[in-house]
Amino acid sequence: MRGQVRPGWEELGRHLLDTGTMTADWAASFAATPRAGFLPGLMWPHDPATGRSFPVDRGSDPEAWWRWAESDVPVVTQWDDGRHSGDGPGEVPTSSASMPSVVLAMLRNLDVRDGMDVLEVGTGTGWNAALLSHRLGAERVVTVEVDPGVAATARGRLRDAGRAPQVVCADGLAGWSDRSPYDRVVATCGVRSVPAAWVRQTRPGGLVVAPWGTAFSSGDALVRLCVAEDGETASGRFTGPVEFMKARSQRLAWPRHGEYVTGGSFAAADRSVPALAPVALAAGTFAPVTFAIGLQVRECAHTVHAPGDGATTVWLYSLAGDRSWAAAVHPPGGEPVVYQHGVRRLWDEVEEAHHWWARNGRPGFERFGLTVTPEAQTAWLDSPDRPVPVSGPGPALAHRPAVPGPGAAVPRRRR
Repeated sequence: MRGQVRPGWEELGRHLLDTGTMTADWAASFAATPRAGFLPGLMWPHDPATGRSFPVDRGSDPEAWWRWAESDVPVVTQWDDGRHSGDGPGEVPTSSASMPSVVLAMLRNLDVRDGMDVLEVGTGTGWNAALLSHRLGAERVVTVEVDPGVAATARGRLRDAGRAPQVVCADGLAGWSDRSPYDRVVATCGVRSVPAAWVRQTRPGGLVVAPWGTAFSSGDALVRLCVAEDGETASGRFTGPVEFMKARSQRLAWPRHGEYVTGGSFAAADRSVPALAPVALAAGTFAPVTFAIGLQVRECAHTVHAPGDGATTVWLYSLAGDRSWAAAVHPPGGEPVVYQHGVRRLWDEVEEAHHWWARNGRPGFERFGLTVTPEAQTAWLDSPDRPVPVSGPGPALAHRPAVPGPGAAVPRRRR
């Protein structure tokens, strides 16, 4: 696979440099490490125009395969933890090659220097580990992958590309203590809780870079944490929105709608007129308001149903085992109404969270930060001494797999 640098890859590299997404110190590694060398013959690029993934087979359509391999789009390489078969997309994407622009942005935030040791959590295709190995030397890189098949394939592709970092098949949430401490830890899977092991295995003054998010939304924000001198705590700011597949043990099983809204009826719910228009929560996965509300309204999942006829319905489900739910319904041309049921008044919590965000100047991602200690993870606004207020109960109970329930307007969150 060495030597396969094509005009399409060179053009993408120039674009990433021109836009400032890729810094000059990564240009040589990018040019020497085409993503195509780490992609399977059958892959599923994500088409930004349609929002869908579709199959592309190198054997039957090599021109399309190369075009997508050298495009700035994510490419799914595994569905359903490897249980999927056939050419069509599966149910849930479980391994992928991220957008090159996202990969380079994360590496820019990682701020590596010559002589540093790096732990990567989530090997995936192996492309990110290959970039790190070219920049730092393979002996400086350890990459951990939980899926045995994915790890074995990545190890082979790295070998074919002339790179030989240590590839470990294990649960990356535990880090890899055999080679610690590291100067940098980078996760290419999303987490809802930064493992204490990542902090402990990083040298004081070192960085942990990871996509972090809440159950409220499928989207994450990239956080850049600096490890304190005690080696047990870390703190830092979010740098912007991203969306990554979650670490397997931190995935959210979508709530069963029929177990919340029993009989598919609003009859048992309390009805009121909302102070906040439901459309305010239709801003999208990568909107600062969605992120800010998720920081405050914990143990709550939400989805938005907007069929295109002018109607908007926002569903909220408590994840604390109490089966509380809310639905904010805005019919076409009509007045909005909110239905709430259970011990939690979820829509009230969302409205208060939105008011807090508005009162503080509608902050974007860059004003928020996170402090991680062995006991807690605390989000803050502007500085660690301004913690974000939190509503809702403590840690969620275990969730069962999601299936559609009767009367559900949107039984599953949009991917």
